[in-house]
Amino acid sequence: MKEKVVLAYSGGLDTTVIIPWLKENYDYDVVCVCIDVGQGSELEGLEERAKLSGAIKLYIEDVVDEFCDDYIMPCVQANAIYENKYLLGTAMARPIITKRLVEIARKEGAVAICHGATGKGNDQLRFEMGIKALAPDLKIIAPWRTWDLSSRDDEIKYCEDHDIYLPFSADNSYSRDRNLWHISHEGLELEDPSCAPNYNHLLVLSVTPEEAPDEAEELTIDFEKGVPKAVNGVQMKTSDIIRKLNELGGKHGIGICDIVENRVVGMKSRGVYETPGGTILMEAHQQLEELILDKETTNVKRQLAVQFADLVYSAKWFTPLREALQAFIESTQQYVTGTVHLKLYKGNIIRMGTTSPYSLYNESLASFTTGDLYDHHDASGFITLYGLSTKVRAMNMQKVQKEVK
Repeated sequence: MKEKVVLAYSGGLDTTVIIPWLKENYDYDVVCVCIDVGQGSELEGLEERAKLSGAIKLYIEDVVDEFCDDYIMPCVQANAIYENKYLLGTAMARPIITKRLVEIARKEGAVAICHGATGKGNDQLRFEMGIKALAPDLKIIAPWRTWDLSSRDDEIKYCEDHDIYLPFSADNSYSRDRNLWHISHEGLELEDPSCAPNYNHLLVLSVTPEEAPDEAEELTIDFEKGVPKAVNGVQMKTSDIIRKLNELGGKHGIGICDIVENRVVGMKSRGVYETPGGTILMEAHQQLEELILDKETTNVKRQLAVQFADLVYSAKWFTPLREALQAFIESTQQYVTGTVHLKLYKGNIIRMGTTSPYSLYNESLASFTTGDLYDHHDASGFITLYGLSTKVRAMNMQKVQKEVK
């Protein structure tokens, strides 16, 4: 019997070419694995396509709920945003995809895992760091770093030479990655940072703010321990909440992000991300935390959010540090429970009020009217002590200046 290789399969041009290439260069039986993290219609027709290309088997694994609960939610609870803009849609999907690839490789008795990520991108790191962490004995094959194909035209010719029919358009278009959380776009005019994105051609989940309705739409999101539980009072599982918020956010032009980001491999890249539901969810969660977390916890959590986002982006999901940071973040979410009221209007998320039984906001304290819990006279002593070091330093400086004169 031939040895087996598990291929991370999307059904696009790259992974279609990789199937015969693996058979030709390694003499492996190819087991294709497509992990469903919410790609939608992209999954249609995959089985026929994989077998026509020479695969012996195709797995389509639905991990959408696990993706939402165990990978997206920790990032939401952390408020993890890479370089102030990117909500990590691709980055946090790769670990669960890799985990399932390893599980199927074990099940099939495969000796290797193959991926179609290029040698310039972040995904090669995300797949391979995950495989090294979960299955260090498995061989890793990355065709883009070894084969002599250098363009889409080369790939199309390879398919023609091997009598592989491509039942999809292989013309030049954006390079996209889609899951339930977002869709990313790279290539074409986006490769020139001086060019504006062609949004009429580009957008999939959203409309531009200009094309959004002229009337605003209000909604509420209920959270328990930092996790969303209901939209507009209707209880839903996390994945359905994201679907609902994607619908609302896309309708109102929410969450379109044009960014030049720093890749792990050292280069800058430009892309456009559509994350309508995720943008709403992140904003709502942060608003709720404003009411509940104390100053010191907020400050530390804000610093760790940057580190957590960088770990996820930089292929460090399967590390002790990510686990430790997540444990801290989860401890801060114990009382992040309440309801956030928002208004969506032409690309904007407008706060309409937030409530929580664990709110640290006290109207008696915050009001300009003197209340029972705060005596204005107490501020004098506080300011004297709070400013003592500043005053002592200034007095010493005055003394030194007089002695110099």
